[in-house]
Formats: sequence, structure tokens, C-alpha cells
Amino acid sequence: MAEAKPMPVPEGATGVLVLASGDVLWGRGFGAEGQAVGEVCFHTAMTGYQEIMTDPSFAGQIINFTFPHIGNVGANMDDVEADAPHALGMIVREDVTEPSNFRSNEHLDAWMKRHARIGLSGIDTRALTRRIRGAGAPNGVIAHSPSGEFDIPLLLQMARAWPGLEGMDLAITVTTETHFGWEGGVWRLGFGYGGEGREDGRPHVVAIDYGSKKNIFRNLVAAGARVTVLPATATYEQAMSFAPDGFFLSNGPGDPAATAEYAVPVIREMLDSGKPLFGICLGHQLLALAVGASTSKMFQGHRGANHPVKRLSDGAVEITSMNHGFAVLSETLPANARETH
Repeated sequence: MAEAKPMPVPEGATGVLVLASGDVLWGRGFGAEGQAVGEVCFHTAMTGYQEIMTDPSFAGQIINFTFPHIGNVGANMDDVEADAPHALGMIVREDVTEPSNFRSNEHLDAWMKRHARIGLSGIDTRALTRRIRGAGAPNGVIAHSPSGEFDIPLLLQMARAWPGLEGMDLAITVTTETHFGWEGGVWRLGFGYGGEGREDGRPHVVAIDYGSKKNIFRNLVAAGARVTVLPATATYEQAMSFAPDGFFLSNGPGDPAATAEYAVPVIREMLDSGKPLFGICLGHQLLALAVGASTSKMFQGHRGANHPVKRLSDGAVEITSMNHGFAVLSETLPANARETH
């Protein structure tokens, strides 16, 4: 494994990314000062950087954005998937400029500072993406120091000492602490998110929050459901006390095999109830574990807004939005499970 070699700091460099491999990438820091260690992944979406940074599924990760212009529409109070960012930091190609958008409330740099998140610009994000595609998602440290002073050997030590996402139960760190009834549908110009969702007569869905995005609940409401959200550690008895018509298992971060220790027994009871059960992302993986399948960590993961997926029933290709670093091993599915895509 390569060692980080003593090197001069390039002129103007106030930020750095140090990978566990020993690779050092210099850039310009923005947002908060300091350092953060996590898994470095890439995301291919051209829009929605604020939603991506606040998605709880990105807990423990540093995001390399492949689209070069990040921050040009600023930040606002509406386009968030959680009350604060869960991604540890962002890596971008171009410097963050003054925002130009009628919905902007804040410069991205100020937003990152306020939420104690580190940004790094001036990086060849395409080259970093190629590195991740070829060698897998590495552990790394992102650091920002306006003085340009960095202890590279220490940062390398931090990157190599970080245990990685495999075996981590991160759902427990991002789930809601108590149950609540969700209100509000999808955003509409001139109306915002509205207040619908608690009307009588709607099918009642109990959603288990393993780290859900707010927009998942908004879309359940838009589909006609009344949604009650419970913590990841909720028992089957607690879920049934709300008299649900069905269950929903949310997205979330970390290794499903670790979260499964407390989640799978509850999911199996939900399956035995005969009520409809639907899972996405981490929830989908936990559902697979509950029926006896296995999961594994992916080489680089799927994160973006344009992933093609084949529908096996007729061969049609659908374009999907994805964000997952673990996957279900299809060959481990039970005989009564049907793979559809």
C-alpha cells in the first residue's frame, strides 16, 4: 500500500482529499473548516445537490459530484430531505459561485458552514470517478484549512483507520426518535408542500424509518396514503397498535446485515400478518434478508438519477434514480420469490 510522500502544498490550495491508497488530491476548501473521514462515492445527478447532501442514506459518505457546476442555485429551506445534511462533505469541479435562482435563500458556502460540512472544489472529479470505478469506493479524508497547512501523514492514518461501511448499522443513528403522523404532499409552485395527508378515509400506512428521505413520505401521501412514521427499532406490537392497512420499509444508510439484527424479526412478523409490505433501498434489502436471502457490499455502488433497469416481464428499459452501496444477491432468493427487474 502506497505511503503519502512529503510534498509541497500547491499555491492557493486550501483543501485536500487524502485516500487510504495514499493518493493526495489538492483543491480549494469551502464550507466548514476541519476534516471528515468516510467512504468516497460519486453521484451522477445534474441537479438536486441539496437534496443529495441531506439524504440520510449518505451518512458516512463523502460525495464526489460528476456534474461540474454545483452551488449555482444556492440553497433554500424547502429542498431538504432531512433537517440537516447527513453526507460528510462534497467534492466538486468548479468553485461555488454566487447563486442565481428565485427560490435561493442562502449561498451554498454559507449553508455548508452553518451545517459544519466540508466542501472541496478544483478537483478533477472525472478522474476521481474513473478511479472509483476502477478500484472501488475508497475510504478517505476531506480537509479544509484556509492557512493551507495540512498534516498529510495524519490524514492518511485517519483514512486507513476508518473501518468502512461494511458491518456498520447507521440506521440507528439517523432514524426518528419517536413516532409521528406525516403531513404534506409533493412540492407545487405557489403551494409548497401543502398540509394534506391526515384525512380520514385514506389507507393507513405505517412507515418504518431507517433513514428515510422526506420526499418518500410526500409521495406516499400523493399516492393517497395516510402515513404514520415509526423509529427503526419499533416492535411489531407498536406498529400494529396504529391499526395499519399496510407497512412501508424506508431507505437508509449502512450495512443491511448489521441493521437486520433488530429489523428482520419485526419484518418477519409483518410478513406473517398478511398485510401489504413494501420496501425500498435499505428496506428492500432488509425484506430480502427476512425471507432468507443474502446481501453484499457493491464494488462502487449505484448513485445517480439516470440508471437504466430492465423490466424482465417484457424487456422494457426504465430509467430510475438510485442510491445504494449494498445489493441483494439474486441467487440467494427463496424459490417463492420472483425477480422482476
